[in-house]
Amino acid sequence: MAATEGHGTVPVMRIDFVSDVVCPWCAIGLASLSEALRRLQGEVKAEIHVQPFELDPEMPDEGMDVAENLKRKYGMSDAQLAENQERIRQRGAELGFHFDFNARSRTWNTLSAHRLLHWAETQGPGLQLALKGALLVAHFSQGRNVSDHAVLAEIAGGVGLDADKAREVLDSDLYADDVQAAERFFQKLGINSVPAVIVDRRHLISGGQPPEVFAQALRQIAREPKPAANGEAT
Repeated sequence: MAATEGHGTVPVMRIDFVSDVVCPWCAIGLASLSEALRRLQGEVKAEIHVQPFELDPEMPDEGMDVAENLKRKYGMSDAQLAENQERIRQRGAELGFHFDFNARSRTWNTLSAHRLLHWAETQGPGLQLALKGALLVAHFSQGRNVSDHAVLAEIAGGVGLDADKAREVLDSDLYADDVQAAERFFQKLGINSVPAVIVDRRHLISGGQPPEVFAQALRQIAREPKPAANGEAT
């Protein structure tokens, strides 16, 4: 859906936020995007749709030690890993997001979390985004297992979703095909790293950018002429 006019002259943008639950730069990106939208109140409005991306789709159910996984995957030394974590911690702190790398000892398979997020979008406005934020806090601030169904159902209940229904979704294979189809769709668009912010299905902003970068880009997009409605995707 391209940007349309909301009440008055404030344009409403569709924002697809492509990300994973165990991606620290996705936590930074979402916090930064939220801050940018706060700064743009009165100029633009946004409908944010959380979209799936699995950093490690082959991650076993028991997860992996996060430090060993990162060193294996990116060839980091202990010193490089510590430096990278400190940079992430500082960026998060600037945005009000707390990273506790001592609490977070393992990384997990995230398919179930993405299935739950897909379901949450069907349950009412704002619930999917609230769940996404809560999952990022659970993993990065509290070191919780975001592949455990009981943990996921509890987190869902904490943001206003029905915890029993969430558990029913998790204990089935519901929405797995939808999640994987969405992942393939964005991969075919060239999304191979996250976070990726797609505005009105036409404009890509990559990475965990600072709020001022997001704000500048969104302000510029809002001022662009609107495309013709004929044949427009919704």
